[in-house]
Amino acid sequence: MERCKKGETSAFSALYHLHSKEVYNTIYRLVPHTGEAEDLLQEVFVAAFQAIHRFENTGGFRAWIKRIAINHSISWIRKQKVRWVELEDKDSYLKEEESIDESEFVFKVAEVKKAIDQLPDSNRTIVQLYLFENIPQEEIAQILGISYNNVRIQYHRSKQKILKSLKEGGVA
Repeated sequence: MERCKKGETSAFSALYHLHSKEVYNTIYRLVPHTGEAEDLLQEVFVAAFQAIHRFENTGGFRAWIKRIAINHSISWIRKQKVRWVELEDKDSYLKEEESIDESEFVFKVAEVKKAIDQLPDSNRTIVQLYLFENIPQEEIAQILGISYNNVRIQYHRSKQKILKSLKEGGVA
């Protein structure tokens, strides 16, 4: 990091090669368009290297650059006019008959990925941030500018849609 702060290009290159695949995967989960994800990857590393002097090693470079990647991805999604709508509070509780027993399902990763990819962009974003980036729902609400309750409801509904799609074999 000190070499990067001094402007050594070989240090920048080493950091890029060390982290680019993981950062790309983070971006691609949120922006499932190869070309756009590749462009965002470059933008993320440019932004990180331009701000490297502000980097404090509190959480490590990996966490810092992944946060930049998530923020750039969310910005890209917003530019695509994806809107997160507030859902009515009446749906905030779960009825016993609405729950799905997940333990009876065994699926291949590709089937689950296809089921997630079929979700609307706003729902897919919440699922990706929560499940794969391990961001707490409260923080997702702040990032997306929506209520925590809305994130919770959308996540639950998305999970039900995914499980229903997998159970019915509706994944194309």
